Amino acid sequence: MDTISYNPSVFFMALGFLLLALLFSAFKILREYERGVVFMLGRFYQVKGPGLIIVIPLIQQMVRVDLRTVVMDVPTQDVISRDNVSVKVNAVIYFRVIDAQKAIINVEDYLQATSQLAQTTLRSVLGQHELDEMLANREMLNTDIQAILDSRTDGWGIKVSNVEIKHVDLNETMVRAIARQAEAERTRRAKVIHASGEMEASAKLVTAAQTLAQEPNAILLRYLQTLTEIAGEKNSTILFPLPMELLKGVMDKTMPSDPHSATGDNVKPDDSDGR
Repeated sequence: MDTISYNPSVFFMALGFLLLALLFSAFKILREYERGVVFMLGRFYQVKGPGLIIVIPLIQQMVRVDLRTVVMDVPTQDVISRDNVSVKVNAVIYFRVIDAQKAIINVEDYLQATSQLAQTTLRSVLGQHELDEMLANREMLNTDIQAILDSRTDGWGIKVSNVEIKHVDLNETMVRAIARQAEAERTRRAKVIHASGEMEASAKLVTAAQTLAQEPNAILLRYLQTLTEIAGEKNSTILFPLPMELLKGVMDKTMPSDPHSATGDNVKPDDSDGR
């Protein structure tokens, strides 16, 4: 039976390589936007980084945390508004980790937790408003959702900086109803504007009539000006009323000077009885 020879040099070389590997594994490099949450024997030790840090192998463990802003797309949610209209809404939220210790210790997965909280908050807030408010007051709704998310994620070391509602999808029936409502609203506004214009025009006409009544010849000048404006149009027959004042001079010259000639007072009676 062969005996196994023991070589001390090989043992020390292997031990040296093991120590070197442990030594190199103790050095960690963290980028500027990264932090390392270090645990010693399972208990929180401190937050390190950025740059070169040392983590003692087998005794300390490190969890990397990214401090950059995360853009998360909230999946489409079915929302029933306060006026019982079913819509589909999706949004996007912007947030970042400001406390790496809370983000790792206080919540299991801060990304998943923030996503689920954003979905429930979106349905809850939009369900308290009517459809017209969802379509017209998006800025107000974005601010409300952002404030609620920011307050609820503060214990996780997360700062929600912005929330944007991207789409509010309606079914075809509701789209047609909104189109009819918009058409009716525009018709109402047109009628109101037309009535307001008529009222203003009537007030101006009264003022113009009062001005023209102060000078009788002013109305004649208006007639002549109107005749000048329509004289260029030769494609139609124009019936234009003339005031009697224009014909007064002509009638005075053509009628006899004796007022009784027009009434027949100078005509002799018919002597039909022979007298």
